[in-house]
Amino acid sequence: MNRPIVHLFGLFTLLFALLVGFTSRWSVFEAESLEDETANRRPLLEQQRIPRGLIYARDGTVMAKNEQLGNRQTRRFVRRYPTDSLFSHAVGYSFIDRGRAGLEQSRNDVLTGSGNEFASLIDELSGAQEGDSLRTTLDPEAQRAAIEGLGGRRGSVVAIEPETGRIRAMASLPDFDPNAVRERFNDLNADEDSPLFNRATQARYPPGSTFKVVTAAAALDDGRYGPNTTVSGKNDKPISGVPLENFEGAQFGQVTLTEALTKSINTAWAEVGADLGDSTMLRYMRRFGFGAEPPLDYPRSQLAASGVFDEELLDEDDPIDIGRVAIGQERLQVTPLQMAMVAATVANNGALMQPLFGERAIAPDGRVTERIRPDRVRRVIDASAARELTGMMSSVVEEGSGTAAQLRGVRVAGKTGTAERGAGVNQAWFIAFAPVEDPKIALAVTVEQASGTGGEVAAPIARRVLEVILDAKGRGSSGPAASGGF
Repeated sequence: MNRPIVHLFGLFTLLFALLVGFTSRWSVFEAESLEDETANRRPLLEQQRIPRGLIYARDGTVMAKNEQLGNRQTRRFVRRYPTDSLFSHAVGYSFIDRGRAGLEQSRNDVLTGSGNEFASLIDELSGAQEGDSLRTTLDPEAQRAAIEGLGGRRGSVVAIEPETGRIRAMASLPDFDPNAVRERFNDLNADEDSPLFNRATQARYPPGSTFKVVTAAAALDDGRYGPNTTVSGKNDKPISGVPLENFEGAQFGQVTLTEALTKSINTAWAEVGADLGDSTMLRYMRRFGFGAEPPLDYPRSQLAASGVFDEELLDEDDPIDIGRVAIGQERLQVTPLQMAMVAATVANNGALMQPLFGERAIAPDGRVTERIRPDRVRRVIDASAARELTGMMSSVVEEGSGTAAQLRGVRVAGKTGTAERGAGVNQAWFIAFAPVEDPKIALAVTVEQASGTGGEVAAPIARRVLEVILDAKGRGSSGPAASGGF
């Protein structure tokens, strides 16, 4: 055979393979990522001709609908949001010139009717393609209570059903009106208050003493400690060779773990964390979901992982002061969603459920095309350890720093947190669930740049949301206002 012809044949074969490879890259292997790319306007231009499905709240409130512009060949649909800013971060927005965010992005296939390829093809041939509607788990009354509780302060509230993972409220302030995104996107994006930024899922804060719940879970489940195990609460105790102070320099002797959580004693929990060690603490953190983006039906670009950071996420091979991590210090950074998942896991007898926004998809003819069922991610701690921890967290609300979250007739379990940011400014936290005997809701509350403690600032917000969800309005508090505490 003529050698030049063989070489030429080989060259053409290689070029053909490269052509197939690069064509397949965009049309097959990376088609979905290309379609989701916000700079790619072609899918949006096509979808503007399709009436998107409506997005409903749990009670049937319409959170996203369509406005038709033009007729026949010029017909197109523009999104409108009747609840204005109430669900701005959770629902997001979808506009031809601004792209998509929130559920409008993560559930785009459902809302445009492109999830079922065969049905989509039939619809396109008949010229009648229409998106499915999405019913969510979001509760307008709970959402209003969360936003009103924050009172215009920067912060977030996330409320989750422990047994199902369904999110009842996700508030982030400052928020925005999605109806204004088309005209004011550049202004909103440049705003120093970052209203487009979802603090519930993207912002990472030092958790303060709320993280002691994770440390307690590890200690109880590992079997080395019990609620009545005693440990020293001495002030200025050396941890990793450096003295550690209790909140306001409080001095304690030998205390049980229950007392240590109720009084939020730093030195006691730091000693427990150091005793458990890096490997055990980080293993339980991973079980709770730290170190990975939460498995929420939400855009990946709007989710942040929680963990110990030094520019990048650290692991047990990196030098970490695990004693200070155990009390929510060091370089630990968490999202409100992650801490709500921690509270929900303890409330659910130690089982972590996948957090969910969606409940079901409904076709234009009323058929349910998808039921989004609860899914257990993993067992984090044994049920017996969860019950012991529930008793300890109940003590925090009954006689510790979380008394401002008390409800008459309803037992609440919780933990306060106050991460000091300097100059008298704190990151105030409270995580909780109720009722203790049969938990229906778990939540995390955080307020930026607070002048008070978690017990003073965040716990009352949690009580307000719990009252609405548990229909406990009018019962009032059964105890005194919080006297401070960590």
